[in-house]
Amino acid sequence: MSIKNYNKVSPTLFNELKQIVGEEYITSTGEQLQKYGRDETEDLVFLPEIIVKPQTVSMVSAIAKICNTHLLPLTTRGAGTGLSGGALPIKGGVLLSMEKFNKIISIDERNLQATVEPGVINYVFQEEVKKLNLFYPPDPASWGSCSLGGNIAHSSGGPKAVKYGTTRDYVLNLEVVLPNGEIIWTGANTLKYSTGYNLTHLMVGSEGTLGIVTKIVFKLIPLPKHDLLMLVPFKNAEEACEAVGQVFRAGITPSAMEFMERDAIDWSIKYAGDVTFKIKPEWQALLLIEVDGNNLDLLLADCEIISTIMTQHNSDEILFADSAEQKNALWKIRRKVGEAVKSNSVYKEEDTVVPRAELPKLLKGVKAIGKKYGFNSVCYGHAGDGNLHVNIIKGNLSDAVWENDLPKGITEIFELCKALGGTISGEHGIGLVQKNYLPIVFSPYHLQLMKNIKQVFDPNYILNPGKIFD
Repeated sequence: MSIKNYNKVSPTLFNELKQIVGEEYITSTGEQLQKYGRDETEDLVFLPEIIVKPQTVSMVSAIAKICNTHLLPLTTRGAGTGLSGGALPIKGGVLLSMEKFNKIISIDERNLQATVEPGVINYVFQEEVKKLNLFYPPDPASWGSCSLGGNIAHSSGGPKAVKYGTTRDYVLNLEVVLPNGEIIWTGANTLKYSTGYNLTHLMVGSEGTLGIVTKIVFKLIPLPKHDLLMLVPFKNAEEACEAVGQVFRAGITPSAMEFMERDAIDWSIKYAGDVTFKIKPEWQALLLIEVDGNNLDLLLADCEIISTIMTQHNSDEILFADSAEQKNALWKIRRKVGEAVKSNSVYKEEDTVVPRAELPKLLKGVKAIGKKYGFNSVCYGHAGDGNLHVNIIKGNLSDAVWENDLPKGITEIFELCKALGGTISGEHGIGLVQKNYLPIVFSPYHLQLMKNIKQVFDPNYILNPGKIFD
């Protein structure tokens, strides 16, 4: 794939873009460039030349046409909560913010569907469909601030993915603006689709490199009537991981099964501030396990089986959350881990994923690799689907070791993932920070196929340049 010599945004082009979106929705100066030049990926900052905030699909189309004609880099941004650098305008150019696309257009109760714009916040959408006793399961840890468009870009998951699947499993159809300004619908609002190539699934997870999503049609399901939450402590983290697979082999599929090791728990409780939950000194890991459904008796029976399995793997006394307040407190500990780690130290987060039965080997291997290269890691994640977030802590490591030796350790972690039948990202995407590791899991021919797809959709390479691969 060739690297384009992109142009700068001239005063003439700035005025053309201003005429499209209006003076209020374009800027090229001030603190806004700093704000939109970063996301939640480490401490990286790349300033765009200008920021535009369109409000209609026709505006997006017109912006894309100008950028495509004049070879201006065009990076689409949602809420800026990404962890792989996917929304960073690393080539400068035009930063296209979708924050004004924030409408829930319709909720179709008859067909269990909803049509929304990509700037809608995940939690806001979930709460709206719940009012109608409907359910949209994908719930990333950042659900209170991440946008549905960003979730589309990375096929985000979250705790509920173990039972209900990721974002990809709920997208029926997408309205997309292509780099040349063409507007297409990628599929149909149907549960089945066998009409040519499935462009909907191709767009989901493409990280804004193929098109700009302007409308989303989601599948919904009925809201479960009950959920039960249990917290299971372990004195040994690997035994906690071993217990995970046994639950599924017993015929139970929890609606969430989350793993946190000791440092993650301590840091999160401290960061959350108002959480008073106490942990014993000997606890080294926790499993947060939820079951949901419509028959409370069956759920209680499932919890009894799970408890038996946990005890067989040397768990300590199991805590059952007996109120909504207690459930919220426990979930807050889990959802705040990422922010807590970031507040403690410079870090790198690796989004590893393996078949769930291999999770103990992955955790053990990560710790061994850390010892080899001299780094500590804080691990947590979605144990039920084998998705372990490995947060590598800089701590007292020198800048030289951090820059030169750490990539070797990360490479070994990813090689371990592949050897265990997994891959290098489960839900955070590749973006900027993981693209150099793609050859670990893909052959040159496989990578070339992906590059060819990019070239067909975006022959001038204007969309989110420098992401996934160069």
